[in-house]
Amino acid sequence: MSSSDNTATRATSTQDILPGLLRAHRGQLVAVAVIGLVLGVVGLLFPGATLLTVAVLFGIYLIASGMYRIMSASVATNLDFTMRWVTGILGLLIVIAGILCLSNPFDTLIALALVIGIGWILEGIIDLVGGVRGTIHPRWFGWVSGIVSMAAGVAMFVLPAASLTSLVAIGAILMIAVSVTTLLTLPRKNKAPEKNTTDVTA
Repeated sequence: MSSSDNTATRATSTQDILPGLLRAHRGQLVAVAVIGLVLGVVGLLFPGATLLTVAVLFGIYLIASGMYRIMSASVATNLDFTMRWVTGILGLLIVIAGILCLSNPFDTLIALALVIGIGWILEGIIDLVGGVRGTIHPRWFGWVSGIVSMAAGVAMFVLPAASLTSLVAIGAILMIAVSVTTLLTLPRKNKAPEKNTTDVTA
């Protein structure tokens, strides 16, 4: 088999695999948003939570969101080399923030809120940059999602001044808002390329 045949075979294999990866990528984003919505509703229904409960709620969401960002850096077709690395590294940092929440090493509400806030700000940076660079279409979807996430993160820096109950209630509302706007960044399905029916003779 010639080298040109090998190249064509590899290209065909990539084209066959890529749609499946992109579908998984889209499904993962929807799953992240659903997790955020469910956890947000749980936070609203049970506001009398302990510090450990808050850590678990937000930790699960941050880990799921970070894993999605890492997956995005791997399979997204519209990211250049720099954006892949930035998205992957920030996704890893979000996962670390979620793990820190779940490990619950914090003795104060302030420390926990800061970690959650940092995680959301990192999410917002990824979406905002995606909107600016045009990797999210339409661009303003990325701007809206990024601004909402960053605003929620900044709000978490202020909330510890209130009570734990207030943190859970307001944080749950912010999580729902972040989850809804995250759906705006859902990768659009590419149109299938038209098949060339012209016969090529040797």
